[in-house]
Amino acid sequence: MSRDIQPNYPPAYGQVDRSPRISKRFVWISVIVISVLMIGLIGLVIWLAFTFPDRIEAMRDVFIMLFALTSCSAVVVMTMVFVALIRLINMIDYELRPILEKTNETIGMVQGTTTFVSKNVVQPAIKTTSFIAGVRRGFKTLFGDPKRNLPK
Repeated sequence: MSRDIQPNYPPAYGQVDRSPRISKRFVWISVIVISVLMIGLIGLVIWLAFTFPDRIEAMRDVFIMLFALTSCSAVVVMTMVFVALIRLINMIDYELRPILEKTNETIGMVQGTTTFVSKNVVQPAIKTTSFIAGVRRGFKTLFGDPKRNLPK
């Protein structure tokens, strides 16, 4: 009753989970059931064609009309997709491209400002601070620490 329960961790990055998502038995049973249904449907259509030929012709005409209606609706949908694609291309061309150009311009200005500040503010401040620190260290070396030299 006390079985070790192993946690089910997802595979680590770069590793592929090779466990099947659907069992082979389920797949084979599904294929067999669908095949039997298709064969039964074909048999039913053949039996109906010999038994009720006038009704089968009417059903054929209805299916031809449904197929034509489906084709027309597919053309309408494809036209809508084409129009949406054209609008997307126009949006990229006329709205996003100027934004990207302004962004590149701003990045260039920021780089120029950074270079200017680095050369004219930061480097002189570093040189001045290091010179002052060197002079202080030199005085400490020559004269000692002024805090320690005072009499108590």
